[in-house]
Order: sequence, then structure tokens, then C-alpha cells
Amino acid sequence: MTDKYLSDLIRISQHFGADKEYVIAGGGNTSFKNDSDIWVKASGTSLANISLEGFAQLHRNLLQEMYTKKYSEETDKREAEVKADLYKACHAGITVRPSVETSMHEIINYPFVVHTHPTLVNAVTCANRAEETINTLFGHQALYIPWVDPGYILFAKIRDLLWDWRKTHAADPQIIFLQNHGVFVASHTVEEIFEKYQNIDTTIRKHLEQIPDTTPIEVPSQIVKILPALRMIFSRENTKIVGIRNNPLAQLFLKDASSFAKVALPFIPDQIVYCKARAIYLEQDQPETIIEECKTRVHAYEKQYGYMPKMVGLKGYGIIAIEDTWKSVDTMQEVFEDWMKISYLSDNFGGPHFMSERDISFIDNWEVENYRRQISKSASSKGRAENKIVVVTGGAQGFGAGIATHMMGEGANLVIADLNEAIGKELADTLNLGKNKGRAVFVKTDVSNPSSVENLITETVRNFGGLDVFISNAGILRAGGLDEMSPESFELMTKVNYHAYFLCAKYASAVMKLQSTLKPGYFTDIIQINSKSGLKGSNKNFAYAGGKFGGIGLTQSFALELMPFGIKVNSICPGNFFEGPLWSDPETGLFVQYLRTGKVPGAKTIEDVKARYEKQVPAGRGCRVEDVMKAIYYVIEQEYETGQAVPVTGGQEMLS
Repeated sequence: MTDKYLSDLIRISQHFGADKEYVIAGGGNTSFKNDSDIWVKASGTSLANISLEGFAQLHRNLLQEMYTKKYSEETDKREAEVKADLYKACHAGITVRPSVETSMHEIINYPFVVHTHPTLVNAVTCANRAEETINTLFGHQALYIPWVDPGYILFAKIRDLLWDWRKTHAADPQIIFLQNHGVFVASHTVEEIFEKYQNIDTTIRKHLEQIPDTTPIEVPSQIVKILPALRMIFSRENTKIVGIRNNPLAQLFLKDASSFAKVALPFIPDQIVYCKARAIYLEQDQPETIIEECKTRVHAYEKQYGYMPKMVGLKGYGIIAIEDTWKSVDTMQEVFEDWMKISYLSDNFGGPHFMSERDISFIDNWEVENYRRQISKSASSKGRAENKIVVVTGGAQGFGAGIATHMMGEGANLVIADLNEAIGKELADTLNLGKNKGRAVFVKTDVSNPSSVENLITETVRNFGGLDVFISNAGILRAGGLDEMSPESFELMTKVNYHAYFLCAKYASAVMKLQSTLKPGYFTDIIQINSKSGLKGSNKNFAYAGGKFGGIGLTQSFALELMPFGIKVNSICPGNFFEGPLWSDPETGLFVQYLRTGKVPGAKTIEDVKARYEKQVPAGRGCRVEDVMKAIYYVIEQEYETGQAVPVTGGQEMLS
């Protein structure tokens, strides 16, 4: 029977954990207990995808010894003593850390307990008329507890109140509201808990005059002149990722400083854990003055609190989050959006009631929450493109898709730029479903169109806050001699293979220069995927070779101009990528084209053409994505070389 109950525990945990109206960023906890044991969600474990291994199993009799035990009056010592007793109560072999709220789950006399931080509940418990509202809406069926420090002190308070409750009630309360800390719901079955939560939701909604509007609004394109600078202001040891969100709710709080004051302090502990206790507000209206204002505000903030802020309200633009990884930034945006919802909805119940400065300080320095911070930011070994913001043009398929996939596997945050929207979005979605640490987005782009390339850069900044590596890979190839090549085909190939590289470098370098201005010595890269045809003329392939020759000329010239800004510009010159669609497509591949145009004398089949080209390579095979990636990582990782055309040809073309 226990297996059935544990299955129910996992089911209800995942249900509420996946609903952002109840749980954000792995907060909340759940439990099940029988006569001898209790299973409680471990600290630092996410409810959304929890399995049985995510619960700590403890002996109830050992936990019950903690009910009357005397602990130290000194906070850190007391919490260490409590933690030691919790570990002592664990079953042998348990390696996860028991939640600090384990004792609270234990003392409530119901098998199932679910503690969450619902937005609607917090709108009441974080309001000035919280206790009055709870008593009016839920009467004697619920227990309301004014703010108490979480951990053992909160447990002791609940213990005493429950002992008093039991003197006049037949059973423990099934709902316990905590000021500025969410709600505990307990019952005999998970179905009853679902019903209780639904009743809480319905009851509160009846007293709301309106709900907040979080429909996304496009962030103004002028942000491209602001976010890269702010990114560098906040980047010290680690280069940050910057996210921005804009919606009608955010604009209400960004209207002026007094409006932003309504989210000036936190309502619940989770907000401190992920976003720190205070955001800064920037109200200047020009990029240059915004940047200067940010530097001044950050300096003052750091001097006062000893650390940098993580959240910024930027008037007219949106809410900005700054952290080491995209995942952390996304979590912070979710938490702060909930922060704004709570403030907005609390007006229905007397207005916002923030945590006190004393309570903020307790959470900010509490070992338990510092442990949660550590768990939320933990990561495996770093990849060669760790946390870099990378654009790959022509990145939806073929060689470009291979480069994009490899870069993301090495930790990059990726922008896939391509004309093929369906395939590009599919690749981004696939990469995001994997175990990659970064994020992939697709931006439909025509690299031969200036406004399209400019939009690509703007979208890159909107998504990640800056740009570190731009890989100009998009290209086309149409073989043919002077007799076959039409002026239209020549012009198209020149636009895509040569002129587009200029556009990409122009708009990408503007962001990179801005970053360099705010953080001198920070290196970025523009990398053109060229070709062996850029190193040596190609018979009946002059349009392609000419564009690639010109590309190397651009690379050398860009390198001279941009190196003072820490922008390295290099070309990678791969040999023939025989395995990709450019060569092997049965309808349009180069093997087919070369066979049709007679470029390979005596060749009667595609295999004849392929064999001819393989014999030209001392390495005996075509170039592969992994070969090119080694060259790409080389030019990114070194800081002393620029303006080079790096051959990756298996010895087919050698520098002289």
C-alpha cells in the first residue's frame, strides 16, 4: 500500500511543481507519512520532475524527539544542531539533504502535506490586511500564522499553535496560511488536497477586481545600444547573460520611481534567494545617460550592501535580470514577474506588506537558503563555448547546423539564423529539449538584406544581452563556367557569399565594440566560414571562389580595424564537406552539378566524381564538422591572432 501512496506523492508533487502559479524555481515541498516513516522533498530538489530519489526518508520516532529538545539560542549554532538531528533521523543510505521544513510536515497529523507559494495566496498573505482577510474568507477551517523565521523557529511556532488548536478542535487544520510564506495544505488523500487548493483559488478569485496582464510586449530596438553595456557593467569574474521582459504589468511598475517602489522589497524568501532583496530602477531615457546612471547606481548599491544587484527596472523598456547562465536568468524573470503579480493583487487586500529589513537580513544570510542558491547554480564541467552568446548564420541545416549543435553542446547560448524557418525552429526546439546548459533561439534571417541582419543582432541582444561570437556561415554555390554563369546567378552568389559577410561584420561589431568600451580587454570573435576555394582558384567555379577570395580580404581588413576593440576576425577555410547536402544532395548537390557540367572529365557517375575529389585530399576523405570545430575553438580561445585564413583541408591546400 505504501508504494501506492508514494506514487500519489510523486504525482501531486509534479502537478504543483509544474504549475508556475503555485511553484517557481523548485520552491515548495511535499511529504507523505505512515506510522513509522516520512518521505519529504529534499532541499534543492525541483518538484516539477521529482522522482522517489528526490525525497528524504526519515524515521518519525527520531523526528518526534526533536519536538521538546532544547536547541541553542544562537541562530547559526541552532540551525547546525537541527540539521544534524535531521540527518540522524534519515534512513541509512539517504544522500539527499532533508528539507528544513521536515519537522513541520511531521507534526501535522495528516498523511499528505503540500506546501506551495501560490500567487493568489501570497497576494493575501503578503497584504496589509492578511489576517483579517484570511479569517473572513476561511473562518475556523484555517490557521493563520504571522511572520516567523523559517526553520526551527517556525516549526516551534506551529507546534505550539497546533497543541493549542487540538484542545478545542477534533482534528488538525487542513490549511495553514503563513504570512509572507505561502500555505500548507494537508489531508488523508491527494484528491482531497487537490480539492482544498481549488477551493482556496476559487475563494480568493471572487475578491479580485482585475488580474494582471502579462501579455508580452516587444522590447524597443534601441535596447541593442543599452543591454550589451549593462552586461559588461555587471560582468566581473564571470561574463553574464542578460534577459529582459516587457509586458503591461511591468510597465505599470516602471512608470516612475514611486511606482517601482511597490516592488522595492521582497514579499517571500524565494524572491531573496533568486533575485536578491532589492532591484534598482533606471529612469534616464537615452542610451548614454542610462549607461552612466546604471554605473552610478550599481556602485552605490554595491557599497551599501556588499554585492551587486541582480534585477534592474528600466523605464520604457522592461525588467532586466543578470546572472551567470540563461537558466538562472529565466528563473529570476519568472520569480520577479510573480513578485509584481503579488504586489498588484495585494491592492485588493490593503496593499503590499513587504518583509522587514530584519527578516530580509535573516534570509539573506541563512545557511539553508545559501545552500539552495548553491544547488540552483551548480553545474558540471565547463565546455569550450561555456555561456558564450553565439550566432551562426545558415545554421538551420548542413554544415551550419553541425556547427550550431556542436557549439551548444559546449555550453553556448545560440542564435540560429537562417531563411528556412521550419527547419530552424525545429533544430532550436530539439537542442532545447536536450541536456544542453544554454538556450537556442531561431531568428529568420536573409543575410543579404541589411535590415534583416540588423534585426538578427537586435533579437540576439533581446534574448541574451550581448554577443560574443558571430559565425558567418551562410553561403550558396552554383557551379559553372563563363558560358553557363548568368549575370543574375553571379550577382546572387556575390550578395550572399561576399556582401553578406560585410553586413554581418558591420552590425555584429557594433555590439562587440560597445561591450569592449565598458570592459576593455574583453575579447570577442567574428568568424567567417570560408573555403579552400578562398585559397586557390577553382575551375568553372569562379563566382564562388571569387567571393571567398574577397571574403579573406574583408577578414584581413576587418581584423586591422577591429582588433583595438578586442574583436578578433578570422576565416576558417574547410575542405570539401562531402557528407553534407551541399555535395551529396541527389538533386542539387555539387557531385550532381559537377557531373552535369562536365567539370570532371571522364566521369560517368556521381561516385566517379566523388572518387576524383577524395583522391585530391592527402587525408583521403572529406572535411567534417568536428574538423572545423577544432579550428573554430582555436581562434576563439587564443587572444593573439587575428586576420588569418585557417585551412582545414586535410592537406589539400597548404599555406605558402
